[in-house]
Formats: sequence, structure tokens, C-alpha cells
Amino acid sequence: MSTDIRTRWLRGVRAPGARIRLVCFPHAGGAANHFHDWAALTPPAIEVAAVQYPGRQDRLADPCPTTMDELADTVTKVLLHERADDRPLALFGHSMGASVAYEVARRLEEVPGLALTRLFVSGRARPRVPQEEPPGPVPTDSEILDRVRLLDPEGAAVYEEPELRPLIMPALRADFGLLAAYRPARLHRLRTPVTACGGDRDPGCAVEELASWSDVTTEGPDVRVFEGGHFYLTPRKEELLALIAEQLS
Repeated sequence: MSTDIRTRWLRGVRAPGARIRLVCFPHAGGAANHFHDWAALTPPAIEVAAVQYPGRQDRLADPCPTTMDELADTVTKVLLHERADDRPLALFGHSMGASVAYEVARRLEEVPGLALTRLFVSGRARPRVPQEEPPGPVPTDSEILDRVRLLDPEGAAVYEEPELRPLIMPALRADFGLLAAYRPARLHRLRTPVTACGGDRDPGCAVEELASWSDVTTEGPDVRVFEGGHFYLTPRKEELLALIAEQLS
């Protein structure tokens, strides 16, 4: 895997003195810059890297993955190639990113000698298997935008800009299509501890749904609830990062 591919997929400044690497996965339609200031707000012991999905910002020309397996397989390969040391990994995923992080976590657990210390999932229930909920049709643009307006009323305004919409809508459409089709054949129980975070007023993931992650971990999830909606992690960033730092210490 070339250096160019690695730098396209992972964003963040290397921290040679850090003892653990936290890899962050954005929401549907989101990009790595959602986590641009996390490194400055976390202790030096934690190196923060964020995944840049294809089809957005400086990766507009890169085709979006069409399946969760394709996306998770590629990110896993990138992370394994990044292992220049034995530094352990932790993963944080918000909304769609929670599902991607879970799929990457179960792949990483199969790698001998790799230390995965914790999986943080945010704003999303655990994956549904086909028996619970069969794959659905790709939602229409109108349905997608209705969902975005529900979850992120302020952020949805960018999709109303005539100049920007043709540039940013394809990635959002691809992400929602990927999620509509994503139904793992079975749930894999992780050995890695799971912390499930969410907002107390999240219209997309009720607080009770966070406990569903108990089905994919041998230890049972540590559920943490913050004040706010689906994007609680923006106004409650410092609280969330304090929790992450504490659990990774």
C-alpha cells in the first residue's frame, strides 16, 4: 500500500510520544475534519487520527464504497499498514461511523499480536441482522435530506446551497445506500470493551438503543449519555473527550 493511499485515508499529525492511537470514523456524509481539533483537546499520550472516506472534500474524485465490507476491509488494511510500532489502537465511530468502527474492530481482533483497547460507538444502535430487519431500498434524495434535517438541522443547510449540493450529495447518497444494504449475516461478539455514547434527545438513536451493543461484546457496554441531540458531541466535546481520555488512561 503506497504512502499516497495511506495519507488519503487517514488524517492527523503523528505524535511520537503517544502511547495509544485513537482512530475516529465520521458520520454519513461526514469527513475527517469533523475531528480536526480533537488532538489539541486530548492528552499527549493519545494520538488522534481520523478516517477520510472517499467521495468528499479532497477525495471527490475517488469512488465511494458500495458495501460495508469494502469500506471496512480497506480501512483495516490501511490501519495495519500504519503499524510502525506496537502502539495499541482504540476506535471511535459516530452514527454511520459506529457501524464502520465495529466492522473494523472485529477484523482487527483477528490479527495476532494487535492490541485493540476499546471501541467507542456513538449515536447508533448495534447492527441489525437480516432476520431482524431485511436490507431496505436505497432511500430517495428527498428521504435522505429529511433524515439529515431531523438529525442535524443546522448542518443540513449546506445541502440547500445550489453550488455545493451537486458536489456533496453523491457522498451522502452513497453512504445512505451503503447503510440501507448493510446487514451482517450474524453478530460477532467482541473481546474489546465497548463504550456506547449518545445524546439524551437524539431523534435517531434513543438512549435505550445504546444498550443494544451488549449483543456484540462479551463484557456488556458501558453506556454514557450526554445532554444534546444526535450531534451532542459538538457542544459536549470536552466532556466526551474527558471520558475517552479517562477510559484510555
